[in-house]
Amino acid sequence: MKHLAAYLLLGIGGNTSPSADDIKGVLSAVGIDADEDRLDKLISELEGKDIQELIAEGSTKLASVPSAGGGGGSATAPSAAAGGGAAAAEEKAPEKEPEKEEESDEDMGFGLFD
Repeated sequence: MKHLAAYLLLGIGGNTSPSADDIKGVLSAVGIDADEDRLDKLISELEGKDIQELIAEGSTKLASVPSAGGGGGSATAPSAAAGGGAAAAEEKAPEKEPEKEEESDEDMGFGLFD
């Protein structure tokens, strides 16, 4: 991810085709060492491709992925009912007032740094 983030930062900065040295420069500026294998793979995968087109293509693929499970709704209904019962029980319980701490007279009016 850090290599891709550096690649995208360089793209935003106007470098439409960042090299491995460019990415290493960005990463070293923030104290991160580049992983040569991952960096070489990233450069080979993105070589000659427009990053904006790749992002648009990825967005359409993500749109087709279901983000909410069909079975999740029924599982939450019973737990919500149980949670509602617990909330009703809490409402019935009398509220306890926080106990006030009594000041100690042990210091007899003298402070540590007086």
